[in-house]
This record gives sequence, C-alpha cells and structure tokens, in this order.
Amino acid sequence: MTVVLYSVIAASAMVFAAASAWRAVWYARHPMHLRWELYPVPHETPARAAHGGSYFEAGEWWHERQKANRIGEWAFMAREIVFLHALREYNRPLWYRSFPFHFGLYLLIAAVLGVLAEAAVLIATGAAVPGATGAIVSSLRMWAGAAGLALTMGGAIALLVFRRTSPALHGSTTPGDLFNLAFFVVALGMVTAGVLTAPAGSPGLVAIASGVLTWNLALQVPGLLAAGLVTAALLAAYIPLTHMSHFIGKYFTYHAVRWDDRPMAGNRQIAAALAESLTYRSRWSAGHVAGGKTATWADVVAADPTKDGRR
Repeated sequence: MTVVLYSVIAASAMVFAAASAWRAVWYARHPMHLRWELYPVPHETPARAAHGGSYFEAGEWWHERQKANRIGEWAFMAREIVFLHALREYNRPLWYRSFPFHFGLYLLIAAVLGVLAEAAVLIATGAAVPGATGAIVSSLRMWAGAAGLALTMGGAIALLVFRRTSPALHGSTTPGDLFNLAFFVVALGMVTAGVLTAPAGSPGLVAIASGVLTWNLALQVPGLLAAGLVTAALLAAYIPLTHMSHFIGKYFTYHAVRWDDRPMAGNRQIAAALAESLTYRSRWSAGHVAGGKTATWADVVAADPTKDGRR
C-alpha cells in the first residue's frame, strides 16, 4: 500500500506540473486577441484608473514613454484572486458559495506548503522544526488545513446544490461541473476522515511527506488516510486537465486581453502577430462578409461592405 501511495502522489505531482505548464504554453501561443481596450486598466496612473481613463487622453501621447503602474495592477490582482471581487459585485448569490470554496483552496495550498517545509527540515536535520518557531509553524499549518478542508468542502457542497437548484445556472451547468464539485467533496472528505480516524502513533502528514520525498517504504500509513491521499492526489492531477485550469487562464485573460493597451506603432511583435492573424480564414458565412468562409481576414477588412449588396 505504501508503494502505491507514494507512486500515485509522485506521479500526480508530475502530471499537475506538466499539465499546468502545457496549459500556460497553450494559452501563450494563441493568436493575439482583439484589441478590446476595456477600461479601467489598473496599470494606468491612479488618477486615470480612478475614472477609467487612458494615456490616450494625453495630447501627442505617442511622444511619451508610458510607465506601467505595477502597484495598482498587483492590488487589483490580489483583490480579484483572493476575494473574487468581480463575482461579489456582479453575482452576489454565487459569490457566497464560490468564495469559501476558493479561499479554502488557498488555505489548503498554504497548509501543503507548510507540510513540505516541515518535511524538508525533518529530512535535512533529522528532527522537527525546534522551539517556538516549530510550534507556531505547526499550529498555523494545522489550523490552515482544518479551515481549508471545512471551507472547501462546504463551498463545494453549496455550489453543487446551487447548480442543481438555481434556474439561472441551469443552462450553463454540465455533468462535468457536477462531477468536479463531487470529486472535491469525496476526495477532501476522505482525507478528513482519514486524519480524524488515524490510530494513535500513526505517521502524520509531515512524516508521510518526508516518506514520499525519501521513498521510505517502512512507513505504515493507515488505510483510510492512504486512500484519501491517493484520491486527493488524483484530484490535483485532474484539475489542470479540465476547465478548472482557469487559475492559469485568468492571467492571460487580464494581461493579454483586457489590459493589453500597448500601441501598435513601432512594436514589431504586435505587427507580426496581427499580420499572422490576417492570414487566418474568417469562417464566417454571413452575407455581408466578403468571400464567406473562404476569405482571409485580410480580405474581410479590405473589402467594402457597401458594394455588391452587402450591407
């Protein structure tokens, strides 16, 4: 059982890392997005960002070198990632269920990092983190883990019920959405049950992490806890293979779509990307699009829609 546990955890970690990297490259290699120029853009100066302004407002802006306001950008990202600000503002009923789910995940990530840090110290020194520092780190890790498990499972159950009962979400809820949420509930529920029912003297999570990193096959992990860790590891490997990989896509949604306000003039990278995009087929069959499905975007933008009856 120990070999199976270690093998699944190691393989899942590698799949998660590889799939996440592949997703990031996949997003990065997409064609350049339509220049929406949606405002406010948080890397504008605070004065402009406050009213949704742009450096395009300045006279002869092309003569000035623009300096991005990274503090404003980071503040926006932190508010959005941690507190789901946009969801809270525009869909409060869903936010009440989604926020605890996501915040619980952040706490679980922090707890896992704490376990790995303590395991690294244990491997390097042969002992736990000493003194008050060790007690504080261990306490914070355990509280983060307990709160993370409770919030994530509670949020997943609430989202599952909401998706099944809300008319607003009926048309956009797929069997995959329900399966994903149920997967979280089952996996984390098994981990919780395994931790709570582990016999006295059983290896804790730090010892198990240390065992995985050193491949210590002498470690005997209780069956239910081992099953829970295997299921949780499989869940981690599964996440970046599905649309739940939006934790990667969100970066590109903001930086490459909503906030990309770089001027094209003098920018060879943008010019090359747009030139390539103009060679793609439009795939539009509407009557007002020149050439229909056989035209390139270069043909479409060069055509006069007022001629040949196309209006």
